Formats: sequence, C-alpha cells, structure tokens
Amino acid sequence: MKNSITGKRVAILVDNGFEHSEFMEPMKAIKEAGGEAVIVSPKEKVKSWKSGNWGEEFTVDLQLKEAKAEDFDGLVLPGGVINPDLLRINEDALEFVRGFFGEEAQKPVAAICHGPWTLINAGLVKDRKMTSYESIKMDLMNAGAKWVDEKVVVDKGLITSRNPDDLPAFCSKVIEEIREGRHRVETHKTKEIPANAHPKS
Repeated sequence: MKNSITGKRVAILVDNGFEHSEFMEPMKAIKEAGGEAVIVSPKEKVKSWKSGNWGEEFTVDLQLKEAKAEDFDGLVLPGGVINPDLLRINEDALEFVRGFFGEEAQKPVAAICHGPWTLINAGLVKDRKMTSYESIKMDLMNAGAKWVDEKVVVDKGLITSRNPDDLPAFCSKVIEEIREGRHRVETHKTKEIPANAHPKS
C-alpha cells in the first residue's frame, strides 16, 4: 500500500482536555495505515473535550516520564485549549517534544489547532512556516514563526493545520510524512571568497 507505515510507532502526546476529533482521527489514520499509535501522557487516564464539554476517557499507553523520542518514528500533538495549555508548562513534555527535532532526529511532528502552543514553549517554531487555530496566530508570529492561513502546512517534516475541518488533509500528510521518515537538515559549508574578488558596484 502506498501510504503504509507498517512497523512505525507514533506517539500521541496529550493531557486532559484534548479535542476528541483531533485525537481520534489521526489515531485511526495511523492504525489503518499499519502503524502503532501510542498514547503518551503525564496522567494514567486522560479525558477528551467534545462539543463544549468533557468527553470520552482513555487509558494512557505510556507515562510521559518513561517516554523517549528515539523510540518513536513520529509525534502528533492534538489541540483543544486545556490540553496544550497544560503540556506547554510541563518540562517533561517540552523535553520529549524537543527530542523529535535537531539534526540527529528530524522526525515528523504534527500539531493541529492549539497544539502548536507546546511547540512555542519548547522553542521550536522560529523561522518555521506554520498554521494554527486563528486565536494563536499572534502567539506563533511573536515566537518567530511564518504563519499562513492554509488547511495544512508542511515545513521539513513539521505538519500543522488550523482546526477539525482540516483533519482529512492533516491526517493524510501525517501518514505521508511518517512514511517518508526523517527530514535531515542539510548543512552547507560557506565558500571562501578569493582575496582578489570584489563585488560589482
């Protein structure tokens, strides 16, 4: 299958108050593509947010303190307002997220709606082309991100979308990027300019 991610492990990092659809739809897509979706959280059980109220409760697969980025092939950060607001002040969560970035990792990371809040506090959005829920547009821009109003944006393996209406495009890109794997940042050596070379006036 073209989009098969069989053998890939994907962490879904959440705390209480994550948007139900932004959690369920990526998880469903990962499983249908043959991957393993692992619920990671600082809690043992987490409750979703659905239709303006508390929703379904889920048992966590792996405690955050025991989770290591190197054990996963990708990361999904669902939105909701409460969930990323809790994660962005949790240092264990920030360290876990940072483990997916950097020259030695560069693994796919997907954040939707308010999910990028956690990326802001982890110091990972500067100079990145991203989108998000409209209300955190300025948060991202103030942190140095290049915000655009598009249903899904991909920047060197970082996938972002605006809201639940974008989930079909978001989930499709999540599977595509995880299938492709790591996105190593190319480094280029600065060429030495000959001493007798002068710029044209």
